[in-house]
Amino acid sequence: MPEETPVEVLRRWEGHGAEWRVLHLSDEAAIVDLCTCYGEPVERLESRDPELISYLRERDLGSAP
Repeated sequence: MPEETPVEVLRRWEGHGAEWRVLHLSDEAAIVDLCTCYGEPVERLESRDPELISYLRERDLGSAP
């Protein structure tokens, strides 16, 4: 079975009712805390995947007022 992409990891995390929080986002890398539904960090996702960086930027723009 192929390994999940970082974006798939975030979508799966959300699908199970959990939260995630961006700690760092640049053109080169992203660091995201994967949290419980109560906001407690349990795992950290660090990636240089351009798809993930783009996904996080789109989500951020989508949540702006």
